[in-house]
Amino acid sequence: MSTSAMRGVSRRTALKAFGTGAVVLLPSLSHEGLLAFGRLQATQAPPSPKALSVSQFATLEALAEAIIPTDERSPGAKQARVADYIDLILSEGDDDVTLQWMGGLAALDAEAVAQFRAPFARLTAAQTDKLLAQISKNEIAPATPLEEFFVMTKHATIQGYYTSEIGIHQELRYKGNQYIQEFVGCATEDGKDCPHCGQKARPV
Repeated sequence: MSTSAMRGVSRRTALKAFGTGAVVLLPSLSHEGLLAFGRLQATQAPPSPKALSVSQFATLEALAEAIIPTDERSPGAKQARVADYIDLILSEGDDDVTLQWMGGLAALDAEAVAQFRAPFARLTAAQTDKLLAQISKNEIAPATPLEEFFVMTKHATIQGYYTSEIGIHQELRYKGNQYIQEFVGCATEDGKDCPHCGQKARPV
């Protein structure tokens, strides 16, 4: 099925497909996909979803940011373009997998509307936290399709984040292959701010 045809799939069809079986984890991006992802980050071009609709993309972007939010150490999933990463993978993959993701996003929006009368992307921070607490409570052994979708999205979000420039260089502080004369431990173990990894001293 073409990308344009997938975008035209009805919400009912997507939800039906979502509830028919276990959701699978996403593969890695192809070489071409990685190059496209790199260009998106370098140019900071506005999102232009290839597999998802604009509203589906907004829901995914909000969910990914809720999973890895911006903090004092580094920007979150939204700025790292994690939703773009997932959308690129979906554009390269099987239609059945894309349909499951569409169904998961529709189910998440339906739950948000049922509880708060607004789609997920428009929830307040408190409402988002409440909903995520519900769908992540059985993360080890998901009991519902929506809980399975959360687990799948969490894995994909982590995968995308640590493929991004922000995840690799700002969060992990990776500086490329360098000659190191001496391997030292993290200074926070001695109650000091660490000049190597950037972490602050742990409170006693």
